[in-house]
Amino acid sequence: MLITGKTNDKRLQSLIDDYQQRLKHYLPFELVVLPDLKNAKSLTEEQVKLAEGEALLARLNPSMDVILLDEHGKEFRSIEFADYLQKKMSSGRDLALVIGGPYGFSQAVYDRANGKLSLSQMTFSHQMIRIMAIEQIYRAMTILRNEPYHHE
Repeated sequence: MLITGKTNDKRLQSLIDDYQQRLKHYLPFELVVLPDLKNAKSLTEEQVKLAEGEALLARLNPSMDVILLDEHGKEFRSIEFADYLQKKMSSGRDLALVIGGPYGFSQAVYDRANGKLSLSQMTFSHQMIRIMAIEQIYRAMTILRNEPYHHE
């Protein structure tokens, strides 16, 4: 998972750390945090998106399957998301789920992406969506192994 900027809330970071540890039991999972932009307050929203986009693109390998977490992406129920991840993982390509900053992604990042996912039609802060995404990845792994974490 590739995210823009550090998680400022220690409580959220603690939850992220917890699920990261849990995921190590199921798959190689790496959370790459790109540093916050310097002087971001003096930049326009578009300039922030462009600078963040350049940093994101620099970390993506050309052979990666890049999926953006985006409000206009495809929505899944948890079981469907587990199936989706299973298919992605079976492809043999590295999968990069990408969470952008508060203004979203630059056009260059959209152009590079292989797909978009949405966790909800509601808007959440880019800080909150991190824990939601990592928890859903963990949930998907437990679904795929028929473990008792998910109830339906």
